[in-house]
Amino acid sequence: MSFSIASTLDEALAALAAGARPVAGGSDLVVSARHGKAPLPDSIVAIDRLTDLAHVTVADDGSVRIGALTTHAALMLHPMIIDAYSGLADASALVGSPATRNVGTLGGNVMNSSPAMDTGAPLLALGATVELRSVGGTRVVALGDLWTGPGRHIAAADELCTAIILPARVAASGSAYVRLEYRRSMEIAVVGAGACVTLAANGTVAAITAALTAVAPTIVAVEGLDALVGHPLDDAALASVAAMASAQATPITDLRASDAYRRHCVGIMARRAVEAAGRRAAGEIISIPVNRAFGIGAAR
Repeated sequence: MSFSIASTLDEALAALAAGARPVAGGSDLVVSARHGKAPLPDSIVAIDRLTDLAHVTVADDGSVRIGALTTHAALMLHPMIIDAYSGLADASALVGSPATRNVGTLGGNVMNSSPAMDTGAPLLALGATVELRSVGGTRVVALGDLWTGPGRHIAAADELCTAIILPARVAASGSAYVRLEYRRSMEIAVVGAGACVTLAANGTVAAITAALTAVAPTIVAVEGLDALVGHPLDDAALASVAAMASAQATPITDLRASDAYRRHCVGIMARRAVEAAGRRAAGEIISIPVNRAFGIGAAR
């Protein structure tokens, strides 16, 4: 195995073009190798010193650029993320353990392409895009178009995820992420849901999106929620969200849960995520993460 350390983005891209695989925190790479899911690559380039990729910045159009090397720990504490993109802060606060959150990066989480990743659902609900760079140029793809299956995505081997871009926050909007969990740390989502809600001046729904975790080969958006636009976000609307989420889920049965249990629970998680997003859109302050504020999941 060959190992190199990139001190500039150009060096990193050149290494990828030569066949190297990038590594930042290394949490997914090491775990996969230890569990026999994927062998360590023949060539690795460390990109953790590319500090320019570890910043959160606001563009002139109000969109927010999150560098791919931004850690989950940084996101869960970032004032702007907490205020404007609370669902991402919720998810970042639930990733792994404190050690994992301090080394694991948002770019690594997204490019790992796990349908059980925590950050994927809120990012999808928020309309995120991903910037991919190679020696040949740069392209931006919608997050929903990036993933093709568990551990698979459309990025070429020589493309590096350099940023995740969120659209400017809309007034009277809020987001949230919740998940079913059996324990408080080192947990992989059994099911989860992220949501974004915008309210009209009269308090009815102006826009609504939701996405589901760990119930399909990729993170999936819930379809049909536009039917709730113009209606109050009341018990009937929330029941519709739960029913749509459960009906559209295509989970598997494994050692952690049956398909029927996941299908039922993801409806509950979707309802709770939409409820929390709606309450935040109305101006209510709900602490990060929603799981703790709502008493969801393990007690300790």
